[in-house]
Amino acid sequence: MAVSAALNPRIGILYVVATPIGNLDDITTRALSVLRDVALIAAEDTRHSARLLQHFGIMTPLAACHEHNERDQGARFLARLLAGEDVALISDAGTPLISDPGFHLVRQARAAGIRVVPVPGPCALITALSAAGLPSDRFVFEGFLPARTAARQARLERLKEESRTLIFYEAPHRLLECLGDLERIMGSDRLAVLARELTKTFETFQGLPLGELRAWVAADGNQQRGECVLLLGGWQAPSDNSVSAEALRVLDLLLKEMPLGKAAALAAEITGVRKNLLYQAALERRG
Repeated sequence: MAVSAALNPRIGILYVVATPIGNLDDITTRALSVLRDVALIAAEDTRHSARLLQHFGIMTPLAACHEHNERDQGARFLARLLAGEDVALISDAGTPLISDPGFHLVRQARAAGIRVVPVPGPCALITALSAAGLPSDRFVFEGFLPARTAARQARLERLKEESRTLIFYEAPHRLLECLGDLERIMGSDRLAVLARELTKTFETFQGLPLGELRAWVAADGNQQRGECVLLLGGWQAPSDNSVSAEALRVLDLLLKEMPLGKAAALAAEITGVRKNLLYQAALERRG
């Protein structure tokens, strides 16, 4: 496969190459061809990526491109590209830039008039969504939530009434704490899915209401290891015909002290629920 610039052969191409998130057989034929043919591979962790290249017998040189040096080292890669050499950008696993380094290099390359070509492949959030059983036509990817409790809870409060499926990455040592915050803010009944160690030997998908999922993870230390993707069903507005647990509690208290009709009317004033719904609920409770 030739990897020379189609429009201007004197300028190289920056390839953004997805690599496996676990199972090495998931790498694409095109990705292997590009990684063999480019002059240089910009990698998040050269030691980690060296093992991947060794597995496939690829001898292309590696250079570090991670979150701590990406801005400063961008000129180094741009110089190679502008000199006519092709460069591949990879992360430790999955698609670069998706909660991984690479954004600054891609932006610098585009600003310099360098062609940027995606080589698609594995991506943990899409892999998890495809098998989670949650609505997938509309979703929001939030990446990693803030590590600090207050900031994390503030972010979740802003997402509380998001109707689309929510997708998060989470570090295993923060998984339980994150699930606790999700349960408190989103409600213990909100359906959630933990997708863990995707494509690997101990791949796990577990879908439960948040309260049950948190308890399940707490009871099994093995579920607090490895790479984690959390997916959350979107918020649904209460039905006009629904009566909340709080409204029923108020109604029950009033029914102990006054006639059914008066109790329903007063409960409606207190809770804002329609009187006819509360009246019907009172009838059912009186038997």
